[in-house]
Amino acid sequence: MTSSSSPPPLTGIRVIELAGLAPGTTLPVTQTTHFTKLTPESHRTAPFSGLLLADNGASVLRIDRPTPTIPTPHPTPDLLTRHKTSISLSLKTPPTGLPLLLSLIRRTDILIDPFRPHVLASLSLSPTRLLALNPRLIIARLTGFRRDGPYAHMAGHDINYLAVSGVLSQLGPAWPHPPVPPANLLADFGGGGMVCFAGIMTALFARERNGGRGGVVEVNMVDGVAALGTMPRLGRKGPMWNAARGENFLDGGCPFYACYECKDRGKYMAVGALEERFFRELVRGLGVEGEVRALGGGREDRAVWGELRGVFEKRFAERTRGEWEGVFEGTDACCTPVLEQGELEASGYEQRAAVSLKDAPALEIERDDGGWVGRGLSPGEGGEKTLEEWMGWKRDRDYRVEDGGLVKVDTAKL
Repeated sequence: MTSSSSPPPLTGIRVIELAGLAPGTTLPVTQTTHFTKLTPESHRTAPFSGLLLADNGASVLRIDRPTPTIPTPHPTPDLLTRHKTSISLSLKTPPTGLPLLLSLIRRTDILIDPFRPHVLASLSLSPTRLLALNPRLIIARLTGFRRDGPYAHMAGHDINYLAVSGVLSQLGPAWPHPPVPPANLLADFGGGGMVCFAGIMTALFARERNGGRGGVVEVNMVDGVAALGTMPRLGRKGPMWNAARGENFLDGGCPFYACYECKDRGKYMAVGALEERFFRELVRGLGVEGEVRALGGGREDRAVWGELRGVFEKRFAERTRGEWEGVFEGTDACCTPVLEQGELEASGYEQRAAVSLKDAPALEIERDDGGWVGRGLSPGEGGEKTLEEWMGWKRDRDYRVEDGGLVKVDTAKL
């Protein structure tokens, strides 16, 4: 942030994130979550929503489970922790931190609930009670499947939400190969965490216009990823996506929207020359004008796609990726190298916030704290400072530590 810039746009917004896990990890026995009914998807997407809020200046406090047998807890596997702090509370077993959490909620803007339906209600944390305590509170409830229908009470992961949304059926190579999900990016992070962030921002905007009332934001990954898949779903009725999976313009079927291996094995160039003038520049850069003319038919004629792909494959394999980069750099051929994460990291590539306001930029993403290295966050790390900033609380005066968790001091008994 420059000296002439305003603070990040969400400065002053307070967020409680009930603990989840990072993508693809298993929580150690010593750091299990509060509930056995934590949804599998929630420990990927809820921290991502909190991360986006924190990047934009919100104060995000993660609630972790106490680890009474470990005086100095290790960082949890959740790597989506930059700009966040943590406190440890027991919400199920004595000594309970529930009164402390309720006190915090009275002064909180956003609560991110990553659990299966009715879990928080079973702990006397229903939306009705929480909104009575704090009518301005925004409760973001994030699940994988819809809260109604045949899958509502089933466990699942990204691939399952993609599957029942219809989107997975359109991804991957042509039959007889099965559909292939793009890792867990679409449902978990796109249709889940990112959509949840958008829902929270919508609720904050609505609160400014409705007199300060909060409410419940309902997000599920099936509907979220279905929204991301709007274009291919509607495209089935037109020429861009009306063929079987893997035989369309944007799903790997089209030879001028595909990746090609270069002479240096395992290195690729990505081609996206959909428009005619970009295609002509691609063909000219490759030096295959004669071969393409000899195929006959137009480039949109799917009957020649197989042969055209063969022409491109043969030509790309004759030079290294670096050589092809030199050929296409600065052109409009829509032909770029497929850069690997390791080489980007080694080159000093700077990760930046996805969105940043010019006059109120997001916080910087440090190389060793969420840029190229996930630092992790230990239960209890930095949280007591956050309690002082939010509430003016001090240890032993307003709360104490019992069995690794914070417990509110009953000042009436002092």
